[in-house]
Amino acid sequence: MNCKACGREIPENSIFCNWCGVKQLRERRSRDEVKVPTPKQLPSGSWTVYLRAEGQSVTEPTRELCLARARAVRAGFVEARKAASGMTLGAAYDAYMEARQGVISPSTYSGYLKLKRSTFQPLMQQDVQRITAEQVQREISQMALEGKSRKYIANAVGLLSSVLRVYAPEVKLDVRLPQRKKVEPRKIEDDEIGAIMAAVRGTEIELPVLMGLWLGMRMSEIRGARFEDIQKGRLHICRAVVTDADGKSAVKPPKTFFGDRWVDLPPEILSLIAAQGRSEGYIVELSGTAIYKRFTRALEHAGIAHCRFHDLRHANAAVMVRLGIDSRYAQERNGWASDRMYKQVYGYTMGDKMSDVSASIDAYFTDKFADKTEK
Repeated sequence: MNCKACGREIPENSIFCNWCGVKQLRERRSRDEVKVPTPKQLPSGSWTVYLRAEGQSVTEPTRELCLARARAVRAGFVEARKAASGMTLGAAYDAYMEARQGVISPSTYSGYLKLKRSTFQPLMQQDVQRITAEQVQREISQMALEGKSRKYIANAVGLLSSVLRVYAPEVKLDVRLPQRKKVEPRKIEDDEIGAIMAAVRGTEIELPVLMGLWLGMRMSEIRGARFEDIQKGRLHICRAVVTDADGKSAVKPPKTFFGDRWVDLPPEILSLIAAQGRSEGYIVELSGTAIYKRFTRALEHAGIAHCRFHDLRHANAAVMVRLGIDSRYAQERNGWASDRMYKQVYGYTMGDKMSDVSASIDAYFTDKFADKTEK
C-alpha cells in the first residue's frame, strides 16, 4: 500500500507511514467512529487497551499508537489475535520479580518471594488473565480469618496488583481489605533505656545495641558499617547489609536517599569500636539473626519486656523528642525522608514525660476550680 500523504510504499495495514509518520487510518465521522476503551499506562511506561469483544490486549509505546492500533483491530484492518498467553499467575509472579531483581533490594526481593510462596496459593496455577476480583476477595477474607495482620494482607494484595497490572491489565481488582486497627507500638520508656544498656554491658552485642539506641541506626546499617567509614570521630553511614532470599548477606545502599549521612561517634562507642582489635572490614561481624537472638536473650535475663531490635531506633527518636530536638536536625541525624516520620511514627512520647505534662495541666485547672469554689 502507499502512504496517503507522501505516496511512498509502506507495508500493508500500516498504522503510520515509515517515511513521513502520517497516520494511515482514515478519519471517520463522529457517528461512525470506532470506539475503544481509554488506554491506561503501565508501570513500564507503555500504554494498553483491552478489547473484550475481540479478546485481545493491545499494548504500544505511546497512547496515540495504542489507540490507533486498537481501533484498527476493532475495525478489522488488523486481524484480532485471541489472547491466550497460557501464563499462570505463579509464572507471572516469577517474571515480574525476575525483571526487577536488579533494581530492588535483596531484602525486598526476598519479601516478594515469601509472599508469592505463602499467599493466593489456590490461584497460582490459574491463567493470569482469568483471575477475578471475587477469587482474590475470598483469599483476602481467608487470610483475615487466619489472623494475618492488615499490613501483611495489604502487602500481599499490593504485590498481586502490581503483577496483574503488567501481565493482565484488564483484570480489575475491586477488593476490600480488613478494617484498620490501632496498634500500640512497644514503647521503650526512659527508665528502660538505662536497664537495656546495663543488660548488654560487656557483651559482644553491646556495640550494635548502642549503635541502634544511641546513634539511631537500623540493623542493616549497623551490619554495613566498616572501619574505613570512620573519619575524625565521625561515621559515614553509606551502605547496608541485608539477608537475601538464599539466606546470604548482601550489600546494598541505605534504605533511602536520605539514609546516606554522617553521625558523630561519642567516646563510649569509639572505645568499643577500638576494642574490636581490628582496623578494617565490617565493624560488627555478627549476623542480624545472631544479634537479635542475643539481644532478646539479654532482655529476658534482665527481666525487661520483649521488644524488637528496631524499637531501639524508635527509642532514639523518643529521646530526641524529650530533649526538644528540632525536627530538621533529627531528620538529618537518623536519615528520614521527611520530618513526618520523626513527628508521627518514631517520635513517641515517653510515659513519665506525659505524666509531667498532665500534672501541669491538672494543676492549672485545679487552681481555677479552687478560685471559683472560694467565690
